[in-house]
Formats: sequence, structure tokens, C-alpha cells
Amino acid sequence: MIISIAQDDGTVEELSTDELSALEAAAIEEAMGGAQWQRIEALLQLQDPTALRAVVWAHRRRAQPDLAFADFDLPGWRRRVKARITRGEIEDALNNLMVQALSSQAEDTQIDLVTPHLRKLAHTPADVDAALDGLGKGHLVHRRRDSED
Repeated sequence: MIISIAQDDGTVEELSTDELSALEAAAIEEAMGGAQWQRIEALLQLQDPTALRAVVWAHRRRAQPDLAFADFDLPGWRRRVKARITRGEIEDALNNLMVQALSSQAEDTQIDLVTPHLRKLAHTPADVDAALDGLGKGHLVHRRRDSED
């Protein structure tokens, strides 16, 4: 997951949860009251301020090891900080959906339902189309584009 932080000067800092060490992830879990990592990822997708703050805090502690979570804040977090999923996470979501959908013979319908959500969460929205192509479901992208015309 990519956490983007818009700076006052207009630049955007990007922090990746993939770059966290196991100790940093454990510190985030502890700071969030013992929440498991899967729950933290779900909260990040929901743009939860505490989860966003915890990931940024873990990255900031690399330069300031004594930085306490209780003292760390993200002013203007709602307009400045966003969590977005990566191409790999999009592919994982689509693969999991395919496995579930194959048992019900309705994979195209289920993929159509989740695709707008994936585009909204994607760090790079075009990754959703690329992941669909990689999954052999590129026809869904073309069908959607044809219906928009």
C-alpha cells in the first residue's frame, strides 16, 4: 500500500507499507492496540486516520527513534494523506475474487462489481486494467469502455 502525503509546497511524499520492517509493522500493530496487520490494511483502505498516522509515524521513527506515537500528528490529514493500493495488491484482490467466483460461475459479474472500488483505491488506476488483462479478463475493460461511449 502507498501512503501519499501532500506537503505544503505541493510536493507529494510517498511511503510504502512494503518497505516496513517486521519490527516496524509490529510497532504499528502495538500502537493500534494490538490490531493484526490484515485489520490495519483494511483500515488503511478505509482511510482511517489512526492507521494512516501509524504508518507515517513508523517511517518517521527511522530518523527520530524516540518519536512517541501519542505525540505524532498529521495536521490536515483528511486533505493531505491518502492510502492507495499497488498493482500487486490489485492482482491479489482479483485473483482472490476469481477463486471465489469460479465456484459460483459468476466471475465476470463479481469482477464488474469490484472494479470501480479497485480503481478508486488504486495508486495508479491503469493498473486495474493491466491486472485484468493479466488475469485474462481484459474483455471486461473493453466492454466497460464500449458501454461508456
